[in-house]
Amino acid sequence: MKWFYSSLKNRFYISILALVVFSLVVIGTTTFYFFKSQNTQYHLKRIQRKERTVASSLQYFLNDLKPSQVNEFITKDFDYKVREISDVNSLPIIIYNLSGELLINTNDTIFQEKFSSISLPKKVMKKLNNEPIGRIVEPNLNGDINSFSYAVNKMNQRMVIINIPYHTSNFSNKTELWGFLKRLLTIFFLLFLGAGILAYFLSTYITKSLAAVSQKIKSVEIGDNNDRLNWKNNDEIGVLVTAYNDMLNKLEISKEQLAQNERQNAWREMAKQVAHEIKNPLTPMKLSVQHLSRSLLLAEKSDERTLKDFQSKMVQQINVLSEIADEFSNYAELPKGSMKELDLLKILQKTINLFKHESQVDFKINQNNISSFTILGDENQLIRVFNNLIQNSLQAMNNKGLIEINFIKTRANLVVHFMDNGPGIPLDIHQKIFEPKFTTKSKGKGLGLALVWQIISNHNAKISISNNSQGAHFIISFNLL
Repeated sequence: MKWFYSSLKNRFYISILALVVFSLVVIGTTTFYFFKSQNTQYHLKRIQRKERTVASSLQYFLNDLKPSQVNEFITKDFDYKVREISDVNSLPIIIYNLSGELLINTNDTIFQEKFSSISLPKKVMKKLNNEPIGRIVEPNLNGDINSFSYAVNKMNQRMVIINIPYHTSNFSNKTELWGFLKRLLTIFFLLFLGAGILAYFLSTYITKSLAAVSQKIKSVEIGDNNDRLNWKNNDEIGVLVTAYNDMLNKLEISKEQLAQNERQNAWREMAKQVAHEIKNPLTPMKLSVQHLSRSLLLAEKSDERTLKDFQSKMVQQINVLSEIADEFSNYAELPKGSMKELDLLKILQKTINLFKHESQVDFKINQNNISSFTILGDENQLIRVFNNLIQNSLQAMNNKGLIEINFIKTRANLVVHFMDNGPGIPLDIHQKIFEPKFTTKSKGKGLGLALVWQIISNHNAKISISNNSQGAHFIISFNLL
C-alpha cells in the first residue's frame, strides 16, 4: 500500500487496471448466471416437450381402458412398447399406477436406486394430486430434473403416473457457456494488456506535466523574476497552470507593495529623525532673537530698522523650518484614525467650501442618482485627502480651471473620480507619484500625495491614476458598509 500511495502515477496506473479487472469480474459473473438461467429454462422446456411426446404415445394404448384395468394391461408387449418409446426419446421412463406402485422402469439398474423406489413417496403423490394441471417438476441440487405427470385416456381419466428423470449433463449445452467465457477471457486479457500500456503512458504524461508545475512552484523566489508556464490545452492542467501564473502575478504585486511599504516605513523613520533634529535648534533660535530685540535699545532709528529687518527675516526662516518639521512629523506619525460611519458627499462639500475664495475655479459634483454615500472612515483624515488633491489641482491649473468629482456606486464599492483640466500627470511618473520625497514642484517637499496614499490605505481603500484623461484623474475606491 505504501507503493500505491507513494505517487499519483502509481495510483492512476493501478486504478485503471483495477477498473478493467473489476469490469471482467462483473461481466463474467453476470454472463455466467445469465447463461445458467437460460440453460435451466432450455432443459425445462425440453423435458416438457419430451413429456408431452411420451404422454401422447402412452395415451394411444390407454385410450380404451379404464383406471381399474391398468394393472391387468401391463404385459410384456406394453413393457416393450414403453421401452421402445424410451429409446426413441433417449429418456428413461418410470410408470406408476394411481396408487403409486411401480409398474414399469425402463432402466432398472441405473435409475431404480436414484429416482425410484417400489412405490412413489406420498409427499410426491399428494403434491401431484393437488396440481390442477396434473404435472410437477422437481429440480435436484445436482442440476437434474425429475418430472411427474398423469397419462389420461380418451375420457380424460387419469390412468397412470409417468416419471421422467432428466440428466442435464447427458445433453449438450446449446448455450456453450464455457466456450463463451473462454473467448471472453481472451478478449479481456487483450484489453488488460492494452489498458496497462495506455495507463502507463497516460499516467506518465499527466504526472510529467504535474512534475513540471511542481518544479516551477518549488523554484519560485520572491526577489527573482519567475518564469510563467505555457499550456496550450484548456484542461485541468491548464487550470493549474493558469492558477500558477496568476499566483506569480499576485506575488509580483505583493512584492511591489512590500517594497513600497518598506520605503514608506524607512521614510517615516527618517522623517521622525529630521523633524526632531530641525525642531531642536528652532526654539533657542527664536528665543535668542526675541531676547536680542528686547536687550538692544538703539537710539538711532536706522539701527532700529536694521534690527527689525533682521528679526523679521530670522523669524520667517524659523517659521519655514517649523513648517517643514511639522509636515515631516505629520507624515511620520499619522494616527490610525477614529473610524465611524460618514457621509462622503458631505465631507467633500465641506472641503470644497474651504476654497470659496477661488473665484476662477469651478467645482462640479456629479452624484449620478446615488442615494447613500455612507462609508466607514475618519473625517479629519479624509478632509486632508481632498484638501491635498484640490491644492495640487489649483497649483497645476494656476488657480484657474475646472475640478470635477464623479461618484459611481458598484455592488461593493463607492468610487470617487477626482479630475481637473490641468496639464495632467506624465505616464512615466505614475508609479512614483505616491512615493515620499517625489515631487515635480520646485518648492514641494514630496509628502502630500504620499500622505494621501497612506490615509487611503488606512481606510482599506484604493487610490490609482487613470491613463485615459487629459488632466489629472485620481480614482479612489471605498468599501461600502
